[in-house]
Amino acid sequence: MPSTSYTVNCSILLTDLPLLERPAAARAAGFTQVELWWPFAGSVPSDAEVTRFERAITDAGVQLTGLNFDAGDMPAGDRGLLSSPATSARFRDNIDVVVGIGERLGCRAFNALYGNRDDGSSPQEQDEVGAENLALAAEAVARIGGTVLLEPVSGAPRYPLLTSGDALGVIDRVRAAGAGENLRLLADFYHLAVNGDDVDAVIEQHAADFGHVQVADAPGRGEPGTGDLPLERWIARSAELGYDGVVGLEYKSTAADPFAWLPAADRS
Repeated sequence: MPSTSYTVNCSILLTDLPLLERPAAARAAGFTQVELWWPFAGSVPSDAEVTRFERAITDAGVQLTGLNFDAGDMPAGDRGLLSSPATSARFRDNIDVVVGIGERLGCRAFNALYGNRDDGSSPQEQDEVGAENLALAAEAVARIGGTVLLEPVSGAPRYPLLTSGDALGVIDRVRAAGAGENLRLLADFYHLAVNGDDVDAVIEQHAADFGHVQVADAPGRGEPGTGDLPLERWIARSAELGYDGVVGLEYKSTAADPFAWLPAADRS
């Protein structure tokens, strides 16, 4: 896949290193682009924490291509804050921080995990709050030419967006209310495949409108070639149909070289 431009997800890869050392490690491995989940413990980190993070990116000489909004305590099972009335304020407080980092680092793609179903509110209430918060986030990042990404996720039993259709339905709801023109599907081929979506059909119908693509192989969520997903074909077909963005490497690896599957000349 020599014509593909890749970005390394430093939240799931290179985990033998402290987080702020991973961008430099990605650069040493031959990559010039990185993406991350929310890299702080809270929605509104201190100025010093933000500065340290931004310097880790700039000192490494890499471009930040993607950043998640705060999604809560991911190791504990959280998968987003935006659709729960109980955590809505935290998401809204996070928006300006995300936009500030994006503006300073030239990042324009922001993944907003929807959030698990909450026992304290009905699905309808959550979907109303979710649509409102996605509209607010989309409006905020539009000021810097940004895009908000919405992602189907696997392995989280209470996360309601499992397929591309689930996510696109939310996007349609936001747009029907007159907002969210810069809201796009994040097509993670691993999550879609594991959840039983027809990835070939998703690509044929929506590739030109993908906001971002991420890959891992299945089973196992390992690097390409460790499973049986036709990732090379899916990436190539997405490009043929109009997807011109980077491809995020968001897989788990215990290999000494987690990028051994990709020739050094094809990393960028």
